[in-house]
Amino acid sequence: MTKETVRIAPAPAPGRLLARPGPTAAKAKAPKGRRPLGVGAERDGILYVPEGYDPRLPAPLALMLHGAGGRAAHAIDPFSELADEHGVLLLAPDARASTWDIIVGDGFGPDLAFIDDALGRVFAGYAVDPSRVAAGGFSDGASYALSLGLTNGDLFGHLLAFSPGFAAPEAPRGAPLVYVSHGRRDEVLPIEACSRALVPRLRRAGYQVQYREFDGPHTVPRDLAREAFAWFARGMTPPSARGARESTRRP
Repeated sequence: MTKETVRIAPAPAPGRLLARPGPTAAKAKAPKGRRPLGVGAERDGILYVPEGYDPRLPAPLALMLHGAGGRAAHAIDPFSELADEHGVLLLAPDARASTWDIIVGDGFGPDLAFIDDALGRVFAGYAVDPSRVAAGGFSDGASYALSLGLTNGDLFGHLLAFSPGFAAPEAPRGAPLVYVSHGRRDEVLPIEACSRALVPRLRRAGYQVQYREFDGPHTVPRDLAREAFAWFARGMTPPSARGARESTRRP
């Protein structure tokens, strides 16, 4: 009797997502607009399919993450018009708690697993361009997008961080392009302690960062949201925005 060798697959490294875009040939047509993910019960999420989506043409996908105390709609509603304009699929999960796991816990955990499941379902059902997958968010959602995105930079080629507080990646992978905006009058996540400290660290680590400061509070200005989505969807480097600046002196 011979002994059978049992191979056990290694566990994923901390913070790593396993979902990846698959072949696009068999994708079916999909109704446009927003729909529930159907992954969770009380806290679920939203998928937004833009008006111009065509399953024969792989589309960009942006994972958009809400701030503390928010829900998926807060991450979808400000950007749905821009998604239609640029043909971007939007995926917005609800955090498992009031905010994301690395903020309320000891690291990546239930939110990572939920996002991986949601991404897997979207990748299986929709034609997604693997070269145009982004992670983005506002406030705590921006911090989580940076942390998750830098850990999975081989999946996310672009990161959109609107008023982030920090970035706490595990072992970084890839070299995603980063867009950061922050208001000089932000009293929730003050710019001096947050983006003016964070952006130089990202640049010293070798990341290409487009940084915009604006004269305003803890919010996402419409012109900067539009600029960021154009930068991502078209693979463009954004020009200087009116009313904002790309910082040279700070950071």
